[in-house]
Amino acid sequence: MSELFLLLKYTFLGFVQGFTEPIPISSSGHLVILRELFNINIHGLSFEILVNFGSLIAVLLVYRKDIIRLVLNGWRYVIQKDVQAKADFHFIVFLVIATIPTGVIGILLEDYISNRLSAAIFVGFTLLITGAALWIIRNLRGRKSDGDLNVKDALIVGLAQSVALIPGISRSGATIVASMLVGMRQDTALRFSFLLYIPVSLGVTILSVEDIIKDPNFSTLAIPYLLAFIATIFATFYSLKWFMHVMKTGNLKYFSYYCFIVGILVILFI
Repeated sequence: MSELFLLLKYTFLGFVQGFTEPIPISSSGHLVILRELFNINIHGLSFEILVNFGSLIAVLLVYRKDIIRLVLNGWRYVIQKDVQAKADFHFIVFLVIATIPTGVIGILLEDYISNRLSAAIFVGFTLLITGAALWIIRNLRGRKSDGDLNVKDALIVGLAQSVALIPGISRSGATIVASMLVGMRQDTALRFSFLLYIPVSLGVTILSVEDIIKDPNFSTLAIPYLLAFIATIFATFYSLKWFMHVMKTGNLKYFSYYCFIVGILVILFI
């Protein structure tokens, strides 16, 4: 029975991570809340690394056509100076620029954030911040498409993603809010946000391989980790597909309501 419970626990956590990763309600914040609520202890970083990698795979699958187009057109512009590929080349450059703040701030403050800002009560307040940010941009309709972005836009969105290192501040929410505040159209904001997730998530995964290798619990928890990994892939894939539809209809206010409700409940009762 205990082994079955262990499998169900990790599968459930993987599902929650996967489902909440694409939508603007903070996957890291929800994992903190669940651990506190159900007294779940997860030792080491292997679990977080693997579910993060699972979400990365799902995002790659959803945006595979965009990724292939950007790579091919970026190469065409560099090698052939094809003017028609210029916009996609610049889009790649802006993604690289937006990645820099997160990498620098993550390296400098990761330990502080993990040790000082991961309490459930703190997550309750940061969820309220996420909800307020989503409420502010709920009716915005920008005009900037892929070819209209600039360095300033990329830096602002990159800094917003850095803020999302704090549990309870949604990564997708922060980047989409920043993207729409600088005037991006909803589809451009969504695409920039999740393509920006790829280099950051990939970097975290590569840098954390050693942590998995050295994790003494990895061999005993290999099957639960695998189930969580698979659950994360499927949950992220379908959650992202659903969120893309939500962005088209402009119903971000409902995520704002959700963050307000959960944030208040966490502050009052957990």
